[in-house]
Amino acid sequence: MSMVHTTGSHALTKHFFQDKALLNYRALPPLDHSHSATMAKLKLLLLSFLFYTIFPCFFHCTLSLINPQDELSWIAMESEDINMVQTQRDSSKKCDFSEGKWVFDQSYPLYDSNCPYLTTAVTCQKNGRPDSDYEKWKWKPNGCYIPRFDALGFLGKMRRKRIMLVGDSIMRNQWESLVCLVQGVIPTDRKRVTYNGPLMAFHAMDFETSIEFFWAPLLVELKKESNKKRILHLDLIEDNARYWRGVDILVFDSAHWWTHSGQTSSWDYYMEGNSIITNMNPMVAYQKGLSTWARWVDLNLNPRKTRVIFRSMSPRHNRQNGWKCYKQRQPLQFFSHLHVPEPLVVLQGVIKRMRFPVYLQDITTMTALRRDGHPSVYSKAMNEERHKAGTGLSSDCSHWCLPGVPDIWNEMLSVLL
Repeated sequence: MSMVHTTGSHALTKHFFQDKALLNYRALPPLDHSHSATMAKLKLLLLSFLFYTIFPCFFHCTLSLINPQDELSWIAMESEDINMVQTQRDSSKKCDFSEGKWVFDQSYPLYDSNCPYLTTAVTCQKNGRPDSDYEKWKWKPNGCYIPRFDALGFLGKMRRKRIMLVGDSIMRNQWESLVCLVQGVIPTDRKRVTYNGPLMAFHAMDFETSIEFFWAPLLVELKKESNKKRILHLDLIEDNARYWRGVDILVFDSAHWWTHSGQTSSWDYYMEGNSIITNMNPMVAYQKGLSTWARWVDLNLNPRKTRVIFRSMSPRHNRQNGWKCYKQRQPLQFFSHLHVPEPLVVLQGVIKRMRFPVYLQDITTMTALRRDGHPSVYSKAMNEERHKAGTGLSSDCSHWCLPGVPDIWNEMLSVLL
């Protein structure tokens, strides 16, 4: 914009001085025929010419030297706007949200487990969990600050927009968190939830805003054949993707289901084109499935109309047969050995090859510190005696108690938007 302003000023200044010089020329009295008078008038005209033509150039060049980048700023403006989801021209550009520490904050949580949109499995307090400190930890990145979630501010940014969270049950976990963070400022008769097959949507009617969740844990298509065999189509996605068109903000996750094997696997065979594949390295299959998703985004979405964020995988603490998170009361302070999960490496590689600007929201390392935040045995409402007995119980170390860790993911999401 500065170049346009400077050029405009130069043109206006030039025209102003030229017009003024012409007026001055016309106002001159008849020439004196004496030699000295003639020379004086010629000098005056020469000085006027030099002043009125060179000074505007000097003025413009000086401005350019003050900020030499201004000359090119308008050229880059359009492409920078397109890429702002990826480059984040705000505090997130200067700060890596994935690096920091958990700090205890008594002002949290931002809602309680009585939020009517929570499923029983994540309402750990209502299910009898005796401690509540896991609700009060806030993530503090190194070198910057994530503001406390502002429900009205978020709804204001989302006015007349659709935001859709796409993925597995961990993404459903995050959707419930986001709905509970905003619903408290909306009158009861001005909010509702609708269902449409794999899609559910919370509507803030006065803001004309919908916060939606779409069930697609693998992103690509999983179909059951006539022989009841389950086929994972690594190169088909349209049955799911048709729901994503017209959405303003898309937030994806997909990782956990790709790591299932044996009896926990959700498919019997892979299929790519007309080829049926019985065995494949899970990370190779994951890369193929993500590449199908990436091609669809590149070909079908307009970065001027849609923002795309991919949240990295949420860590599980399932070692020791799923009891690694049982009775954990504090976050880990650090890792003795930092391990980058293979699905995150695959995801980073796919996103880097895309033309569409996708922002990778990396929550993996920060969340791996929170082994205290899982429901464990408190995913069902049971009395304390049965909890102590420990008979017939399973421990959920994959999902997250709410209020809890996903609230912080959503505080980060609000900053990114």
